[in-house]
Amino acid sequence: MTTTVIRNADLVVAWDASAQQHIYLPDADVAFTGGAISFVGRGYTGEAEEEISGSGLMVMPGLVNIHSHPSSEPMNKGLIDEIGSPGLYNSSLYEFMPIFRADSEAVPSCVRVALSELLLSGVTTVADLSMAHPGWMDLLAESGMRVCIAPMFKSAKWFTKNGHVVEYEWDEAAGEKAMGEALSLIERAEQHESGRLFGMVVPAQIDTCTDTLLKESFQEAEKRGVSWQIHAAQSVVEFHEITRRTGKTPIGWLDSMGLLSERSIIGHGIFLDDHPSTKWWTDSDMGRLAETGTTVAHCPTVFARRGITLKHFGRYKRAGVNMGLGTDTYPHNMLDEMRLVAYLARTQANDPRSMTTTELFDAATIGGAKALGREDIGRLAPGMRADFVLVDVTHPMMRPGRDPVRSLVYAAGDRAVRDVYVDGNKVVADGKVTTMDYHGAAAHLHEAQKRIVEKAPSQDWAHRPVDVSSPPTFRWS
Repeated sequence: MTTTVIRNADLVVAWDASAQQHIYLPDADVAFTGGAISFVGRGYTGEAEEEISGSGLMVMPGLVNIHSHPSSEPMNKGLIDEIGSPGLYNSSLYEFMPIFRADSEAVPSCVRVALSELLLSGVTTVADLSMAHPGWMDLLAESGMRVCIAPMFKSAKWFTKNGHVVEYEWDEAAGEKAMGEALSLIERAEQHESGRLFGMVVPAQIDTCTDTLLKESFQEAEKRGVSWQIHAAQSVVEFHEITRRTGKTPIGWLDSMGLLSERSIIGHGIFLDDHPSTKWWTDSDMGRLAETGTTVAHCPTVFARRGITLKHFGRYKRAGVNMGLGTDTYPHNMLDEMRLVAYLARTQANDPRSMTTTELFDAATIGGAKALGREDIGRLAPGMRADFVLVDVTHPMMRPGRDPVRSLVYAAGDRAVRDVYVDGNKVVADGKVTTMDYHGAAAHLHEAQKRIVEKAPSQDWAHRPVDVSSPPTFRWS
C-alpha cells in the first residue's frame, strides 16, 4: 500500500486523545496509508511514496453531515426561498414542498449537485435521507464520499386541501413493506464494492408513522447496530398533532416508547415542550434528550427562511444534548450552515457567549460521528479514516490568520477549501470536484426545473400559477 505524507503543514487540526478534543498543531505532518491515517505530529521519519507540501495549508478533519436530502432539495432553489403557509405556522412542508418535487429524470442531477456542494464545503461523510430511487447506491459511490444511506419509509402521507388543515392518508401495510425494502437497501449498501457506504434506519416523520412501525424500526436498528433517525419536533403543526393523538409532546411520546437512546437522532428537535411557540404544561423534553444520549440534528437554514429557529444551540449543549449538524436544504454548504448556527444561537440567546466555535466545530465533526456510530471519522489521529480537508490559509479571506477555523467559518467559507480527501483519495482538487460533473448536473437541473414549474399548478390544491404561489423577486417584463 502507498504511503503519502503531507509535510510541514502550516497547521493541523489534530486530535488530542488524552484530552478528547481537537487542538491546533503548527508545523506538523500527516501521513496516510491505504485509506487510513498512520501519523499525525511533527518530524515524520517513516517511508513515503508520495509527499505533499503542506506550506500555506491547514489540514482539518472532514466534516460530518448527519441530515441531508440530496435527491430533492436542489430542485427547490428559487421556488420556496420565501414561502410558507401562514395558516400552518409558516411551514412549507405541507402545502408547497410537495408540489415542487423532482421527477425521476431530475433526481440524479439533484444528487450530483448536492454532493458536489457538500464536498466543496469540506464534507466527507453525509447521511442521505431520501426515498429510494434507481441507481441510488452507485450514484452515491460515484461521488467518492462516505455516505450513510438512509432510505425513508412511512405509514401515511400528508396533504392539505385548504392551506390551513393538514390531513393524513394512512396505509399501514405499505409502511411495513417500505420498511422491509429499506432494510434490504441498507444491507446492500454495506456490501457495496466502494466500501464507503453504510446504513441508518429512518422512519420518515413522527406524525406519518404508526407506533408499531416506530417500535419495529427501532428494534431493527438495534439488531443491526446502526443509528435510527426520525423527523420530530420540526413544526408547530406536528407538535399539535402528536399532543392531540397521544396527550404527549413528540419528544415525550418517543421517550414513552423507549425510542430515545444513544443510537437515536432527532431530525430538527426544535419544538420542545418549553419552546415559546408550543409551550406545553410539562418542562421535561430537554432533560429526556440529554439523559438518553439522543442526538439532535440541527439544520437552521431551512427554518430561518420562515422565521423559525431552535431555542438555542448553546442551551441544548449546556443541558448535555449531543448536537450534530446537517444541511436540510440548498445550498448544501456545510460551512455556511455552521456560520448560521452560530449567529442564530447567539441572537436567540441574546448572548455572544452562549456557544463557542469549539462547540460548533465539534458538532460538525465528532458530534456527527458519534451520532452515526462511527469512531473512525471526524478527527485526525492514527487509525482514523483518511478523510480530511486542505484549507488554503494564504487566501485573502483567511487573513489575518490568528484563529484559522474562525476565519474559515465566519469569513472565507468554501472559498478557502483547496483539496478534499476521502479514504485517502482526492475528491476535490484546487477547489473543483473531481468525481462528478457539477456544472453539467447544475445545467441539467436548470432545465428540469422548468418541467416541474409547468406541472406544479396541477399538484397545488388551489391550482395557482407558480408566479402566484411563489412570486419572483421582480416582475418579469
